[in-house]
Amino acid sequence: MEIRIIKKVMEKVKGDTFQIDNSISDSELFFIAVNKFCQYLRGIYRGIGIKGNKKKIFIGKKVILRNKKRIYMGSLIKIGDYTELDGLSKNGLRFGNNCSIGKHTTIRGTGSLASLGVGITFGNNSSCADYCFFGCSGGIIIGDDVIMGQNVRFHAQSHNHQDTNVLIRKQGVTSKGIHVGNNNWIGSGVVILDGIKIGNNCVIGANTLVNRNIPSNSVAVGNPVRIIKNRVG
Repeated sequence: MEIRIIKKVMEKVKGDTFQIDNSISDSELFFIAVNKFCQYLRGIYRGIGIKGNKKKIFIGKKVILRNKKRIYMGSLIKIGDYTELDGLSKNGLRFGNNCSIGKHTTIRGTGSLASLGVGITFGNNSSCADYCFFGCSGGIIIGDDVIMGQNVRFHAQSHNHQDTNVLIRKQGVTSKGIHVGNNNWIGSGVVILDGIKIGNNCVIGANTLVNRNIPSNSVAVGNPVRIIKNRVG
């Protein structure tokens, strides 16, 4: 009975089918439901000041939300425990519908007050797992239906270092931005550097350093990255 009720509630919330493993006990399911309900209530309260549609926001424990007037959220957003979102940037932090941000993730719109960053856009149905980092100074665009594993890092900025007579920290930075297309799977531990474009329908293997553009339908791995397969070839 409890499984059927929770299944119906989740399907109503998600607007889609929802499966629950039959091996989950009623007591375990009850505590999961209570936790989700607490996240929902927290989303109502903590969501005050956030812009956008803002329907069905679920916010975990100890979440830090800075510069909320520059954060825009669609419907059905899930933000994990201990996550930090700082919206200070030109375009802010923008999340489409049905996005999920894993625990202990950091998203910073700006790296330095000397030059305001661009910010980030998350497409619909895109998600990242725990302990991810998004440095959005040069701007990050994540397409629709992108899934990212744990500890994925985006660095949309790079330090200049060409002049050996000047301290690196005094040579300034370049910020070109990062663009990730639709329907991509980015494995755990992947690092994506500034100026990179990843096409659609790609798979990026775990612990890959992406320092070159990746065309659509590629399977890419390694440090530095190399393309090992075309998914439609």
